[in-house]
Amino acid sequence: MGITVDTSQLNRLAATLDTAGQAIPDSVAEVIKRGALNIKKDAARRASGLAHAPAYPRSISFDFARGLSGPSAEIGPDKGRRQGALGNLIEYGSVNNGPRPHLGPALDAEAPKLQRYLEDAVLRALGL
Repeated sequence: MGITVDTSQLNRLAATLDTAGQAIPDSVAEVIKRGALNIKKDAARRASGLAHAPAYPRSISFDFARGLSGPSAEIGPDKGRRQGALGNLIEYGSVNNGPRPHLGPALDAEAPKLQRYLEDAVLRALGL
């Protein structure tokens, strides 16, 4: 009297997870890169029209990297570009100028979309 176990469904699940595990990093990286670009563009739009800092919006850029802990992006004004050093003063204001929030609101606007796109990327990789 022997016991027979059908592992075919488990084998299919293991194959699906293996394939998804290979596809997810690339999908997530593309979502992070697209989200960073969207935040950069939105922040530049929100910061445009300042008479005393007309070049500032063009100083906003992003750096994208793939590290051991996954993809990441850093978004903000490049201090090496014209008027890029004004970022903190424009975002948070000073004694002489009120704040003009643009980076924080751009991130807040993109965050729900970014979360949804990350979920979709993972589900697609899993074939769901």
